[in-house]
Amino acid sequence: MTKKQYDEVVVFTDGGARGNPGPAALGVAIYEPNGTLIDTYGEYLGEQTNNYAEYSALVYALKQAKKLGAKKVTCKMDSELIVKQLAGEYRVRNEGLIPLFADVKKFACDFEEISFSHVRREYNKMADKMVNSILDRMV
Repeated sequence: MTKKQYDEVVVFTDGGARGNPGPAALGVAIYEPNGTLIDTYGEYLGEQTNNYAEYSALVYALKQAKKLGAKKVTCKMDSELIVKQLAGEYRVRNEGLIPLFADVKKFACDFEEISFSHVRREYNKMADKMVNSILDRMV
């Protein structure tokens, strides 16, 4: 069965750790631009930092957007730090995050247009719900 292809998607990502580092998970919600939900995903990451979980969520979302055939991707996340690192305003200093940062930059090249923006937590409910649902079961 062929999966439907989408020229444009909006991805909401979230990552969280209970304790920092601590048990961590990622959450992703992918939508059509009109707000129709395409897919959600969550994954337990073991003992990690919050920022590791945030980057892992974004990497997963970009891989999925590519599989969906997206040419334009709008990425929304509640980690202002990561948005500023991707914009070049802040450097990535944590050595454990550098490979994930590089993965995001590499996957970003797969799209004709991509943007990263910070949204407040209340506008990132589905991805946040995925993270907390997983952590509630694991912790």
